Amino acid sequence: MAELGFSRRAFVRGLGGGAVAAALAGCGVPAAYVEPGDRGAADRSGRDRSLDFANWPLYIDTDDENATRRPTLDAFSERTGISVRYTEEINDNDEFFGKISPALMNHQETGRDLIVVSDWMAARFVRLGWVQEMDRTRQPNVAKYLDPQLRTPAFDEGRRRSVPWQSGITGIAYNRRKLGRELKSTAELWAPGLRGRVTLLSGLDESFALLMQGDGVDVTKWQADDFHRMSDQVRRLVEKKHIRRFTGNDYIKDLATGDVLACQAYSGDVIQLQADNPDIEFVVPEEGAELWSESLMIPNLARHKANAEALVDHYYDPEVAAELAAWVNYVCPVPAARDVLASSKDEETAALAEDPLIFPDDGMRKRLAIARDITSQERQTFAKEWNAIVGL
Repeated sequence: MAELGFSRRAFVRGLGGGAVAAALAGCGVPAAYVEPGDRGAADRSGRDRSLDFANWPLYIDTDDENATRRPTLDAFSERTGISVRYTEEINDNDEFFGKISPALMNHQETGRDLIVVSDWMAARFVRLGWVQEMDRTRQPNVAKYLDPQLRTPAFDEGRRRSVPWQSGITGIAYNRRKLGRELKSTAELWAPGLRGRVTLLSGLDESFALLMQGDGVDVTKWQADDFHRMSDQVRRLVEKKHIRRFTGNDYIKDLATGDVLACQAYSGDVIQLQADNPDIEFVVPEEGAELWSESLMIPNLARHKANAEALVDHYYDPEVAAELAAWVNYVCPVPAARDVLASSKDEETAALAEDPLIFPDDGMRKRLAIARDITSQERQTFAKEWNAIVGL
């Protein structure tokens, strides 16, 4: 099991790169958009059996005795003869966008054949025409095994340009023993007894959906008025000092020490917290929670497109997906991997198949929703409003 030092869901750092991204994605810089006919390059996959894969740190299985070995990746290379240059270079969505955007907007290759970004950032790449459509005839596992609930995001119809690497839930974590009771809804975070003992996530994209759901909003089709109403509510809670602070992934430490009793949290983080502290609970609120993904994409002009497509499909083999899920502990985008884990002779591994935070059951799925993306036109205004509240 991995020890996570930070969350995959990197937060918005002021307007910085987010503002740049929003401007590029809007109508103000039409030259940034790449037409479909200009996205591909001559594919060297047949004669050059390699590919470059950029991912987040600690987001793939490693060998217990040799951390430089990645069993599922090594198995792909052994089976196909394709070597993978794997780099853990993505620490923040906006930062990575800033790193590769000059090449993409100038119709140049990035040097990467496969990248992983959060879906709200993936939406920007799709709008800008900076990623290529994958050939599903080369990806029978993706076509067969991709979780139906993740197949139709608003930003990428049919999931033709993105495939989830891992998924997760933004919900509420709390210390049941110290709180002395259960939490079942987002609204309960605002109870007087929790004043000064609650934290929220600092990132706009990470926070807003759950907070809107707490107000009964359908986040698949939320409107500007819903956002402003939610922001006003949070602003009042800050003024009353009900909210202790806004966090990145450092909420983990606050929750573990008991400085915070309840907080917005990510499902994968809490699974790992529970290994050390069984008093930590994660709840999908009665009003609903956000189901999100971080997705694999092939940038424009990638020189090893077919090799990249093969690697994506490799991770949708249920056996491989199960091995990865057992290590990262996020929501597995391959439901068929559940049966693989359940059949394990290792008791701890088999127990993962019954964990609803890795394989949500039907009851939980009914409360999960994929929020519609913040459009480029909305982003600058909303980010400015949110960051003023958060103090970024």
